[in-house]
Amino acid sequence: MSADGLWILKGGREFRPAPFCVYGIVNVTPDSFYDGGQHETTEAAVQHGRRLVDDGAHILDIGAESSRPYAAPVSLEEELARVLPVVDGLKGLRDVAGLPVPLSVDTYKAATAVAVLDAGADIINDISACAFDPALRDVVAQYRPGYVLMHSLGKPGTMQDAPTYADVVDDILAFFEREMAALTAAGLPEGHIVLDPGIGFGKTMEHNFDILRHIERFSTLGRPVFMGLSNKSLFGALLGLAPHERGTATQVATALLAGRGVRYHRVHDVVATVHTLRLVAAMGAV
Repeated sequence: MSADGLWILKGGREFRPAPFCVYGIVNVTPDSFYDGGQHETTEAAVQHGRRLVDDGAHILDIGAESSRPYAAPVSLEEELARVLPVVDGLKGLRDVAGLPVPLSVDTYKAATAVAVLDAGADIINDISACAFDPALRDVVAQYRPGYVLMHSLGKPGTMQDAPTYADVVDDILAFFEREMAALTAAGLPEGHIVLDPGIGFGKTMEHNFDILRHIERFSTLGRPVFMGLSNKSLFGALLGLAPHERGTATQVATALLAGRGVRYHRVHDVVATVHTLRLVAAMGAV
């Protein structure tokens, strides 16, 4: 993987974690599994995003459609009505170090990607790898944003219906190789891509822990690993914890993964994650 986690964003901006990146979640949804409905108005979402930056977030990830298992899809019109005012309200923020805060939008729709990139977003976080809307590949090739290439076995409405792999790590590695080749062939340079193995997206608890146990294998592809496991159901399945009881488990897993080379961490609790990653760095586990 890139030795310093370098990621190229829209406009050619070079983003380097120092040494980690805390990716704060701003859900503008009524039904997300952890905080659905808490920030669904524009005002609440913008205030939440500003708080996350004050807490130490380096990037904000704005989502207007829940991707939890069995979630219903949202229309293009509804997604745009939710997300565009929040992008407008958050663009221009600077982080605690005085650096511009990149905005990421969690979408798989090509038309939404065009609208938010024109509005000031820097990154597209796509759960589908351009599979749900193939026109998205041309959009990211044209705009060249930062791009989160994520693995999911199917759509949210069906992805947890008996997911099966020959070998989950081998299968995801092959998927990443294939999809990165397609993206670069379309015109998106490899340096704009980070890799998210998609914890909880078409995986059983055993699949998720296989991925986490072998996380170093993904570094062989030469791109930074992006991890989104904040408060997810694998902690509930293993430990019997409800979503709002999973904070400690999230931080322990985050620390272990950071010590094994994961630079990008997408989280709900920015304060706790900043503390966790500062401790990892101070102990020299980088």
